[in-house]
Amino acid sequence: MSAVITAIGGFVPPSILTNKKISETVDTSEEWIIKRTGIRERRIADDETATSDLAAAAIENLIENYNVDRNEIEALLVATATPDHILAPTASIVCEKSRLTNAFGIDMNAACSGFLYALEMGANMIESGRYKKLIIVGADKMSSIVDYEDRNTCILFGDGAGAVLLEKTESDYGLMKTILKTDGSGVSSLAVPAGGSRNPTSMQSLLHRTHYLKQDGAFVFKRAVSAMSQVSQDALVKNDLEADKIDWVIPHQANLRIITAVSESLNIDFDKVKVNIDRYGNTTSATVPLCLWDFKEDFKEGQNLLITTFGAGFSWGATCLKWGVMRERKTLKQKITNIEKEDVLVAH
Repeated sequence: MSAVITAIGGFVPPSILTNKKISETVDTSEEWIIKRTGIRERRIADDETATSDLAAAAIENLIENYNVDRNEIEALLVATATPDHILAPTASIVCEKSRLTNAFGIDMNAACSGFLYALEMGANMIESGRYKKLIIVGADKMSSIVDYEDRNTCILFGDGAGAVLLEKTESDYGLMKTILKTDGSGVSSLAVPAGGSRNPTSMQSLLHRTHYLKQDGAFVFKRAVSAMSQVSQDALVKNDLEADKIDWVIPHQANLRIITAVSESLNIDFDKVKVNIDRYGNTTSATVPLCLWDFKEDFKEGQNLLITTFGAGFSWGATCLKWGVMRERKTLKQKITNIEKEDVLVAH
């Protein structure tokens, strides 16, 4: 028994923050940002929108477009580094907003590797035989922890969410063997110093702006390239796959130069690498599922995908999956009927 992705949803806020706009507030330029990161714009949620809203919107997009009965969902795993609250779990809020009344929800925080970690946990839940249908969401409102006076970090991040339906299958499709890694010695190089139990929010933390994300960019860059390259090669070996058998690479979207370096280290043609960092920036837990959502029409049954990530923690990993049969898409008539049902429920 394996776990296979059978439906995908996504959501990004409508508001766009361009490089030009950023260059008007901090000492940088449009050209420098593009050259150093590959980012041209990023989506930013408004003040009233929380991570749970992004996650719920991605789930709704999934359910709106595929024949999925929300009452059959048994569990919701929400990967996020920007929960609505320290307490209660964001997954609980998303379950309520998405009307997943028969599912239990849990948050997972592995920063930019969060979705991959959650995907592996979900796959193991299904492979155990105890669960049949799960939703895995990667969602982050990074604008809530980014210091827009710090040009080293404010150019990098955006907001968004992606969701996948994970189901059991007895076919050869689905998630293969995964490698996940952690190195806690790198914590200080990429972290939000204040706001947790180690350094609770105070007047001092607000004064020194330590409740915002801090990063040693050069060090993180080098570690990301080496870690993603090595773990990707290890994942290929573990799954008995050669690089030329990979049809698509889905890398964490942190920096275009990192993505390019990893592609070169694997000797995989860059045409096989999916990239949308130019439009969304780094959405942390959401980068991988947003890539899957953006390019879902390109993935064909039986193709091999390689997913690789790196994030704070340091957390990193890689997996391979064989693309399966997606659920039937809803027709326009079915969508209209669903809207009418919702109207009736609201009216009464």
